[in-house]
Amino acid sequence: MNIESVRTRFAKHFDGKEGHVYASPGRINLIGEHTDYNGGFVFPGAVDKGVVAEMRANGTEDTVMAYAIDLKDRVDFKLSDPNGPKASWARYIYGTALEMKKLGVPVKGFNIAFSGDVPLGAGMSSSAAMESCFACGLNDIFGDNKVSQWDMVLAGQATEHNYCGVKCGIMDQFASVFGKAGCLMRLDCRSREYEYFPFKPDGYRLVLLDSVVKHQLAGSPYNDRRNSCENVVRHIAAKHPEGKFETLRDCTWEQLEEVKAEVGEEDYKRAKFVLGEKDRVLAVCDALNKGDYEKVGELMYKTHEGLSRDYEVSCEELDFLNDLAKECGVTGSRIMGGGFGGCTINLVRNDLYSQFIATAKEKFNAKYGHEPKVYDVVIGDGSRKIC
Repeated sequence: MNIESVRTRFAKHFDGKEGHVYASPGRINLIGEHTDYNGGFVFPGAVDKGVVAEMRANGTEDTVMAYAIDLKDRVDFKLSDPNGPKASWARYIYGTALEMKKLGVPVKGFNIAFSGDVPLGAGMSSSAAMESCFACGLNDIFGDNKVSQWDMVLAGQATEHNYCGVKCGIMDQFASVFGKAGCLMRLDCRSREYEYFPFKPDGYRLVLLDSVVKHQLAGSPYNDRRNSCENVVRHIAAKHPEGKFETLRDCTWEQLEEVKAEVGEEDYKRAKFVLGEKDRVLAVCDALNKGDYEKVGELMYKTHEGLSRDYEVSCEELDFLNDLAKECGVTGSRIMGGGFGGCTINLVRNDLYSQFIATAKEKFNAKYGHEPKVYDVVIGDGSRKIC
């Protein structure tokens, strides 16, 4: 993350006065995919790639002057405009500001310039990095840092829901805000309890292979799967009025089988994956505590199989990368992120790493006409003020 570049552009595009600089990371998720909005467990970590923004109050009542450095695009808008800006990137600023106002932060007009090095469309949650970064800055500039970390997480999630059309869970924003260098985090998305797990796998390393197939979550595919899960919960709740069923986290395997015929094959498969993934996250925690990385890898492969066959969010390129990982003896591999493109996350023994990367580049290029991008995973800190 190039802080000096952001500072230079901020001064150039506004009045030359310095603001404050904030940073928030993207994230990886070792295991626990599509479980956050189902009340389950996730196992993310912040990374050393993210978003940096320089921000300063500009003395106006509600005019925001925003510059997206990477896009070379400037948009000015008023927070009082009920329609908000049209540019999709500016809506993250607009939405975060309005959600922070709902939390009691007296947000006024401000200038902002930002840049990021989270690969777009790679499943590393560049959008959550933006929301968390903007919330961190607004909380500091206008809110005297009175808004809690959890409320900033929820403000980011509400921005996705209310202004960007994505009914996401809380994992991405949580990882961006709460990240801690050298640690993964197990988050219970129902109770919001979390625990840090030191992640220093001796003899292994995590690496992402980006298929460079971009996914756009806004639209129906992501939301359709959430609707499928909610439909199953409604049917189970109707059969068990004595119980309390809010998400699939509250449902058992037996209850899912009871409604299989009613909900249809597609919704059944979606719920089947989520219940299995909930169990796998807890099994990974046990394996990590024992230092059993081979077991962790085995569970990663099972998650990919479920995401591909039951949740149907994979694609040909990602399945190809997963198969390559198996052929190369990689300990674990799976699709990471919302799906429909992006990365595989791979747990690789150090002695196999170089050969795996070389083979993946060669064979992927031969089949699809371009090499996958390679990102070594470094677990970093969460949202913070730089200066």
